[in-house]
Amino acid sequence: MQNILIINAGMKFAHSGGQLNETITSWDRSFFNTENGFALRITETGDRDYAIEEEIEKFLWADTIIYHFPIWWMYIPFSLKEYIDRVFTAGHRKGMYYSDGRKADNPTRNYGTGGLLQDKHYMVTTTWNAPEDAFIIPEEFFHGRSVDDGVLFPFHRMNAFCGLQQMPSKHFHDVEKNGSAELVEKFKQEYLLHLVSIFKKEDVIV
Repeated sequence: MQNILIINAGMKFAHSGGQLNETITSWDRSFFNTENGFALRITETGDRDYAIEEEIEKFLWADTIIYHFPIWWMYIPFSLKEYIDRVFTAGHRKGMYYSDGRKADNPTRNYGTGGLLQDKHYMVTTTWNAPEDAFIIPEEFFHGRSVDDGVLFPFHRMNAFCGLQQMPSKHFHDVEKNGSAELVEKFKQEYLLHLVSIFKKEDVIV
């Protein structure tokens, strides 16, 4: 049995209803079930009714953490940033990380190596109004930088600080201006194939 923690950071704010990230989380429920060999826990950061110590325990329990969130103004939603600031800070010397990794005899080396979650993995999905071409074509807005190597680079280093090992991400583009039921169905098929490729569950029941 593999333990999966879903952190759904979709939320209602301004013109965003958080519906797509909730839908992606529903796909998780169909995939990460006991019949397929998984135990699943879900945290909704937008509710803000989580208990910090319980969230630390979830990270220690999980084999894999999966983050779902929209990109707002080129970074993560404020509810997820608040969650990370509160939970990760409280996780110091409680199993998430021990220190920044440096030693007094060599203080300029090994920064970021004090994480305690080295045996665990994480995955990211993001939802964007931006089309995929905005990241691929050098003269477009992101100058050819990918989501993971550009906007999400500090997010990935944050997880690495705690020792988490990165799994391939899945990013959903053009979800607002050109969103449709057909596009969401395409996303679903792509996402389930993505999960199958990562978790090697070709015979899953969905």
